[in-house]
Formats: sequence, structure tokens, C-alpha cells
Amino acid sequence: MSTVRCYDCGRSFAFPERKRCECGEPLWFDHGEVAWPDRRDPGMWRYADSLPAAAPAGVGAAAGGTPLVRAPRLDTGGVELYLKDEGQNPTGSFKDRGSALAVASARERGIDRVGTVSHGNMAMSTAACAAGAGLECTVCVPADIPEERLAHIARYGPEILRVEGEYGRLYERSLELEGVDFVNSDTPLRVAGQKTVAYEICEAFASDVPDAIVLPVSSGGQLSGIWKAILELRAAGLIDERPRLYASQASACDPIVRAFGADRREVSPIEGGETIAYSIANADPPSGNRALAALRDTDGGAVSVSDDAIRAAQRRLARKGGFRVEASSAVAYAGLERLLERGEIGSGERVVVILTGSGFKESDSVSINAKRVTLDALTGAF
Repeated sequence: MSTVRCYDCGRSFAFPERKRCECGEPLWFDHGEVAWPDRRDPGMWRYADSLPAAAPAGVGAAAGGTPLVRAPRLDTGGVELYLKDEGQNPTGSFKDRGSALAVASARERGIDRVGTVSHGNMAMSTAACAAGAGLECTVCVPADIPEERLAHIARYGPEILRVEGEYGRLYERSLELEGVDFVNSDTPLRVAGQKTVAYEICEAFASDVPDAIVLPVSSGGQLSGIWKAILELRAAGLIDERPRLYASQASACDPIVRAFGADRREVSPIEGGETIAYSIANADPPSGNRALAALRDTDGGAVSVSDDAIRAAQRRLARKGGFRVEASSAVAYAGLERLLERGEIGSGERVVVILTGSGFKESDSVSINAKRVTLDALTGAF
């Protein structure tokens, strides 16, 4: 039986007996010393020896292994920029890493129904991975979820429950339910799957890791996974230094940024506002405290960006790099630009920006400059 441990107080528990520590903080897996693998499995399953389950059947087996792209036309402020394109995962977001591992573990433990609380990428990802592995899936969504988003989730055939009430309370309530193995944003399995993105980044750079990694942050689960991977790789002597981790949030809903700026150890819930980066608008992040610990341990930081800056980042990523990303993903690139303005990242540094999700699931309005010409006039149209 695997062991999970609290990052904060250090208590250990047998998995899956607990998903959170007695002190209230989230747990993560301890898997001993890691090593760069010799195995040739596809995607994240290359690191299966450092994960608590083997690759599942179906689409979950294709999770991870996303491109790390040098993007010189998007260099800004003199940095050497690399983009980790998580939109290349099967359902178009980084969530597939955690969903694939959670579904694989559920199947190994004889569980026939998994679930999650989400209004976007995590719901789609969990439902898709469950479908591929032959498991039932229950998705709890807010009652006021837009129909367009709901249609993307429904495509994979899960049971969908539109729940009235506070979204933060819905998350807590799901952990108390029987009959469904809920794999929410900060559960140990999801965080273990999401740490593989840092394995891939660090292995690509060998022991000389990038100076900084910038990512959009919502619940803090992905940031937690990346931090865990860095701790493991450093302990094993596979990397010489720790990359600085930077969290970027939308200014309308930035509880982690506020707590970091106030030098607090704990994140307090806030009254979040409306933002185009709706999928990371988490006013009460369940892994917020662990995210703060990750930022401080790596000498990183936190920054918030406006919706106008997010839109500008989306346009720049598309027109200078050819990347179509969702608004929440563009928060990371907008955050990099803000960090450069503040002098927290400097010219000459190597920076990885994680593009967490594809923009092909979003409908947006674009100013179209198109001329109508006849076939005969085509030659002179250029």
C-alpha cells in the first residue's frame, strides 16, 4: 500500500485512507528516490516507476510528453523563452496528467466510478480518461455553468450533476460522499500525475535547469506537483539548482498573489470578481498554502494580470508564435511580461512558460481583416 504525507506537518498515512491531513492540509505521495528512466513508454508513463499506478487503457495512456518549444519570436525583455505546450494533451489541457493517473489507480483498486468537481478542463479530462478505461464518471458542476462549457463535458458521457450552492462548499462536500472516488484538484493522485510536467522540463534541460518556470495558478495543485518534482530531482542529484517558480493569476481573482504579497503563510478566501480567465478563478484555493510554500522555497514569486493584459498575451502568442491558447493559459505569458517589468526575471535568463490549455475549446471574437476579390483580380491582390 502506498504512503501519502503532509508537506507541512510531516504526518504520513496509508493511501487511500485519507486525502487530506488531520491538520487540514493536502497530502502527496512519497515514492523514494527518483532516477531518469531507461524505459520508452509514451508520454508521462516514461516515469511510471515514480508514479503510484501503471498506464491505463484508452486515452489516458497518451497523456503527457508534450512539446517544449523554443520561441524566439516571443522572447521579451531579453529572456530566452521556452513554451511547454500542454494543450497537446488528449483533451487539450494539463489536467489529463492527473486524470490519467487517478483513473489508472482507481481501476487497479477495483473502483468502478470516479468523479470530480469542476466547470471546465478537469471535468472534461476526468470524463474522457474514465471513458477510455471503462469506468463510470460523475461530474459535479455549478448550476449556472454556461451551456457551451457543459456541452464539451457531456461529449464524454459522464453523469452530470448541476449543483446549487457555493462552489467552494461543493468541493469540500464531495470529499465526504460515498460511492464515487473523487479526484479533485489537490488530491494526491492528481498532484502526482501533474508533477510529470516538471520531470519532462528538467530532463530536457539535463542538470542545468531553466532559471524560472512561470505558470497560471488556480487551486495550486499543478504548482504543488511541480514543486514536489523539483524536490525529488534535487534530492536525487539529477538537477544542480532549483528553478524559481512563479504563479500568475487574474487580478480579478488572485488570493495566492495577495497572500504572497502580504507575506502571509496562509491564503484567505476572497470575494472574486469576473474574469475572462474563468477556469482559474478560484477564490478559495484548496492547495493555496502549499502553493505559497512552493513559491518561497524556490525563491520565486506571484503576480496578477488584468484581463486586457491576458487578451494581449493571447494575441501575441497566436501572431508571434502560432499558439492558440485559452485565456487562463495566456495568464502565464502575461505574468512573465509583468515579472520582467518588476525586475523579478532578468535579461539573459532562461524561462519556461507553461501553456496549460488549448484555446480551441473557447469561442472568442477576433477582428477580421479580410478583402473580397474575384479570381481575375487575385494576381494583383498582393
